[in-house]
Amino acid sequence: MPGFQPRPLHPERSARDLYGAEIRRLREAAGMSLTRLAEILKFSKAHLSRIETAESPPPEGLSEKLDAAFGTGGTFVRLFPLARLEQFPDRYRRYMELAAQAVIRESFTETIPGLLQTPAFVEAILRAGAPFSDEDEIQHKITARLKQQDRLHGANPPRYWFIMDEAALRRLVGGPLLMRDQMKALLEAGKLRHVTLQVLPFRAGGHSELGGSLMLLKLPGGSVVAYEEGSRNGLLIEKSDIVAKRQAYYDLLRAQALSPEDSSAMISAALEGFDHAARPVAEE
Repeated sequence: MPGFQPRPLHPERSARDLYGAEIRRLREAAGMSLTRLAEILKFSKAHLSRIETAESPPPEGLSEKLDAAFGTGGTFVRLFPLARLEQFPDRYRRYMELAAQAVIRESFTETIPGLLQTPAFVEAILRAGAPFSDEDEIQHKITARLKQQDRLHGANPPRYWFIMDEAALRRLVGGPLLMRDQMKALLEAGKLRHVTLQVLPFRAGGHSELGGSLMLLKLPGGSVVAYEEGSRNGLLIEKSDIVAKRQAYYDLLRAQALSPEDSSAMISAALEGFDHAARPVAEE
């Protein structure tokens, strides 16, 4: 494609970027297209592209094939353990580091918050969001997302404030049985002393975060950062005046949302609906 520029990589700060940069460097030095390399490796071109751009971690077995194709004598095999340790692409890593430090985490999402998703829901939503991904890539994403939940249930957790759109309770993901269990998990999470859970009802109308999500992280020193995310990308905001605007947006969402008690009642009603839908039809 004329004018196309591949995503810049930062091998100096990320093993995952270094792995991808080496693929790109050696491939281009050989005058080889990504399509041709995928044919030689007998590997998915789409998946290989995501590995080269450091969007996805390399799977087991690929490094040996790359070393054989490029004659690199084990370079990729040696890089593989380091690249696999990095669960998230470089552009998300700063956010994940700050999230691990936060003492208060506030978020609005249009789906079930990732930290409150059951393992079955995590798998269903990730498979739906990446329908053409390889199984190894899907399993890596599942493991990474579930790992993020450790701090929620660990010692000295942050203070969490979740607001989710009513659509999260209505959209059938993975079937009524899965959704019933997910509603139960939400109700249990809402009972935790360090968790506040609210639902933004449809009747609230339009709002600032339609089509995306917003996270606010309050750090130990008192500073706040914001993170906005769409279905395919995210943006970390650290400039204080812009963060202040995002905080104002979030405060408005919180005012428009149902109280925690009314939110719990709406989740319970959704649970009953999914439970009814999951029951086998009685024979006449």
